[in-house]
Amino acid sequence: MVQVRAHQPINTDGSVNLEAWLDQVLQLDPALDRAGLQRACEFAHAAEQQANAAKNLWAEGTSSFRTGLEIAEILADLRIDQDSLEAAIIYRGVREGKISLEDVTKHFGPVVAKLIEGVLRMAAISASVNPRDSLVLGTQAQVENLRKMLVAMVDDVRVALIKLAERTCAIRAVKNADDEKRHRVAREVFDIYAPLAHRLGIGHIKWELEDLSFRYLEPEQYKKIATLLHERRLDREQYITSVMDQLREKLAATGIKADLSGRAKHIYSIWRKMQKKGLQFSQIYDVRAVRVLVPEIHDCYTALGIVHTLWRHIPKEFDDYIANPKENGYRSLHTAVIGPDGKVLEVQIRSHAMHEEAELGVCAHWRYKGTDTKASSSHYEEKIAWLRQVLEWHEELGDIGGLAEQLRVDIEPDRVYVFTPDGHAIDLPKGATPLDFAYRVHTEIGHNCRGAKVNGRIVPLTYTLQTGEQVEIIASKQGGAPSRDWLNPNLGYVTTSRSRAKIIHWFKLQARDQNVAAGKAMLERELARLALGQVDYQRLAEKANLKTAEDMYAALGAGDLRLAHLANLAQQLVEPDRDYGQLELIPRRVTGTPKPGKRGDIQIQGVGNLLTQMAGCCQPLPGDPIVGYITVGRGVSIHRQDCAAVLQLASREPERIIQVSWGPVPVQTYPVDIIIRAYDRSGLLRDVSQMLLNEKINVLAVNTHSNKEDNTALMSLTIEIPGLDSLGRLLGRIAQLPNIIEAKRQRAS
Repeated sequence: MVQVRAHQPINTDGSVNLEAWLDQVLQLDPALDRAGLQRACEFAHAAEQQANAAKNLWAEGTSSFRTGLEIAEILADLRIDQDSLEAAIIYRGVREGKISLEDVTKHFGPVVAKLIEGVLRMAAISASVNPRDSLVLGTQAQVENLRKMLVAMVDDVRVALIKLAERTCAIRAVKNADDEKRHRVAREVFDIYAPLAHRLGIGHIKWELEDLSFRYLEPEQYKKIATLLHERRLDREQYITSVMDQLREKLAATGIKADLSGRAKHIYSIWRKMQKKGLQFSQIYDVRAVRVLVPEIHDCYTALGIVHTLWRHIPKEFDDYIANPKENGYRSLHTAVIGPDGKVLEVQIRSHAMHEEAELGVCAHWRYKGTDTKASSSHYEEKIAWLRQVLEWHEELGDIGGLAEQLRVDIEPDRVYVFTPDGHAIDLPKGATPLDFAYRVHTEIGHNCRGAKVNGRIVPLTYTLQTGEQVEIIASKQGGAPSRDWLNPNLGYVTTSRSRAKIIHWFKLQARDQNVAAGKAMLERELARLALGQVDYQRLAEKANLKTAEDMYAALGAGDLRLAHLANLAQQLVEPDRDYGQLELIPRRVTGTPKPGKRGDIQIQGVGNLLTQMAGCCQPLPGDPIVGYITVGRGVSIHRQDCAAVLQLASREPERIIQVSWGPVPVQTYPVDIIIRAYDRSGLLRDVSQMLLNEKINVLAVNTHSNKEDNTALMSLTIEIPGLDSLGRLLGRIAQLPNIIEAKRQRAS
């Protein structure tokens, strides 16, 4: 049944009797600091008076101060810590704009302020719940995404508890509100917060939230079951009293000290069981129920034996949640028997500790008392990990083509959760862009995407999405096509392999001549920008393991070849005598002092300095698993570990194979000159400098010249770059800045 709301002690003038209220709270937990709680109450009350309370009442007529006290009452019953209670008292005042977070930090410290800030972040969920969804037929994937988003936003378990208490107050308060508001609050509580209370194992809050939500979402069904329960209440209570007397006598005879009580069955759980099993009210076994609390676990099983001796057990109606606890940690023995007068009776048996866990859940396991900061911090981190684990719902795998991507994503803990314009939550990997969002919603939306709005503001397609933002895709009405630039990793349009695969698939379906033309244009533009001229495209195609230059263009245009890979191969053709990644034959700038056993960026294990060279057969890149082969007169040749040539050498001459590893990264950088042409405008140099700062690029020299005749500016910079990939990425990012005509590498004359 719905829990009866306790009344706050009131003075004769209608105000809250604060001393009496504090007495009630401290009875629940005497270890709390009375002075600190009183200070929080006076602070919240004064803020409400100053803000003119008459204009800041809830629709139900309750002030933010009174609501704060009610939230704190619920949390005190959960035995929560001092900081959380102070945050609960003040929270509604902050949410309604009567108190600033700066004032909270100043008067109560950063911990209380951070808790309030976390609860405020969770308020974004309220706007995302569709009150028209059916109680039974709601979109499960949508609900799961909202729950996962909630977890992503909560980095302190206490934030979730405060929010649960606040929503409990909210659904209690809508009793006299209009139907639309009652339905909206009930929908949110039922879909999000009742399951959260269940996962945290806080039974008495879960039951109240479920019953109140059910009351407003399905009023006719609620009234029907409530009437049936009320009609038989007296008979049921007399029957339960008789059963408890009989069972108490048997337990005492065996030396078991037990506390027995009649267990009220909650209306929603009765309705759910009736719906799930297709039963009538008269067929619900646990309307008549007894709970037995005993000191130890072994007493539970002894008591179970006595119950089954007294009354006949109903087959398939026994659950041992002690040996096999529920996913939220709930432990108990449940059995159904044919009791006196042939009536079905449910009996729950558990220890006192198990009962406390069932009622308080996570709150029964931990306390923030502030006595041992280091120990409590360690325990706190464990609880955060535990919270995230128990709130994990299964992922939607999507189409089979994206299975590998989803499996990869499953092991990555960092996710962002964003809203569609109609309030649906979409989960994406951290670092995702609006284009990734578009392809996640629907492939055609991705293909037709021409722009995006985040929280109503137009953003570039390379914008990095953050949890809680609302994303709207601006699509072409005439139908569109993806841009090949989206596949260029240097430009940062897409970050997920799922999006990239859909774009590549689209280009594969296009005519070969279109791919050839597009691939050729892309390659020529990139090589010109990197100042890699006079490239033999046929030799470049052969180096890329393709027969002709046209095949290379087609593969690049279709997305099968990476532009950065071809740029690196082109550099090796143009500059065959230089180390991979080296841009100019100039002195290197080495970061850090070279240690013995190193040459370049290779570290030789177990020997001193040796001459090293990269093997031409497999061309290992920094980060590849590598192995060394001792040559005759040419030092150590470095191969990839999976290189066929070195595997053959290892089988013939295993004594000449040595272990090697890459040295610290980055080991060295190379100065390079770049030029930027742009239409002159205010802030141009600032924007370029900011881009270099974001990319962590060191600038050695800079020179700018403005041409007043055509209103253009020419910027020459000397920068330090670790390799060709970094240069390509930087030039691509600069080219995206407003008014930029071109950005390219300047070839030495």
